[in-house]
Amino acid sequence: MTIIDLNALEIFSAVVSEGSVSKAAVKLNRVQSNISTRIKQLEEQLNKKLFHRHNRKLTLTADGELLLTYADKLITLSLEASEALSEDTPKGVFRIGAMESTAAARLPELLRKYNAAYPNVQIELVTDTAGGLIQRLKKSEIEVAFVAEPIFGEDLQTQAVFEEELVLIVPSSFSKVSKFKDLDGKPLIAFEQGCAYRRYLESWLFDEAVVPGSIFSVSSYLAIFACVAAGTGFAVAPKSVLDIVDTSSQFQQIPMPNQLSHIKTMLVNRKGYGSKKLDSLKEFLPNFTTT
Repeated sequence: MTIIDLNALEIFSAVVSEGSVSKAAVKLNRVQSNISTRIKQLEEQLNKKLFHRHNRKLTLTADGELLLTYADKLITLSLEASEALSEDTPKGVFRIGAMESTAAARLPELLRKYNAAYPNVQIELVTDTAGGLIQRLKKSEIEVAFVAEPIFGEDLQTQAVFEEELVLIVPSSFSKVSKFKDLDGKPLIAFEQGCAYRRYLESWLFDEAVVPGSIFSVSSYLAIFACVAAGTGFAVAPKSVLDIVDTSSQFQQIPMPNQLSHIKTMLVNRKGYGSKKLDSLKEFLPNFTTT
C-alpha cells in the first residue's frame, strides 16, 4: 500500500491553485527546485502522470484531477483535526455559505456579535443558491452553510435555526390579485435553478394550476425587486428581506398559503465535522433540534 505524505499533497494542491511551480514556491516560501522535486517524487510514488506540461504551463491530467479531490479533503480534515484538538480559542478562517436572503436579513447582527466575541476568526461569507451551497459544502469549499429545507444527504448534519415566511409580490400596475389564478400567463421573476424558494414557488404554482407566461432568471433580490417594481412580472420573497427594504409603495404584497409560511433555514455541515469555530457560532443561534 502506498501512503501519501500530507505535505506532498499540500505542495501538489498549491501548484494546482497557483497554476505554476514558481508561484507555488512563492506561496509556500520554498525554492522552485524543491517544489519540482516533490511533484516528481509524488508522480513516481503513484506511478501516475499528474500534470500535462506545455512549455511552462501546467494542466491536470485525469489522474491529477482525481488526486486533487482527495488532496483537498485530506488537507481539510487535517486542519479540522488540528483545530479540534487545540485548546486555544477559535481562530483562523471560517468559510460560511448562505443564501442571499439569509445573508441580508439574518446574518449581519449575528456575525457582528460573533466578531466582537471572537476577533481572531476571519469570516469569509459566500452567497449562492441552496443547491450551489450544498455542492460547495460537499467539496469542502465552505465549512458550514445556511440553507432552506428540505436538505437531502446522509453525509450532512442539519440544525434548524430560522423560520421564514414567503410573500407573493406583484407589480402595482397589475390588476388587484383577488385569487392566485389571476397570475396565470403573467411573467415570473425568480432566482436561477437551484434556489430552494424557487422550488417551493414552482411546486405551489403547479398545485394552483397557474402557468407563468415566461420565467426571468435573475441573481439577486435587488434585481427581483427592481423587475417587479417596473411591472415586469411577479415573484416571491422572504418577509424578513422585505422588512429591511422600503418596498411598500412599489408593489403589492400578498400572504402565501400556510405551507409556505413556515419554511425553516437550516445550519448545515458535513457529518463528522467539528470545530471550535462552529461550536462558538452555535452560541449565537436559536436553539433548535439537530437532525
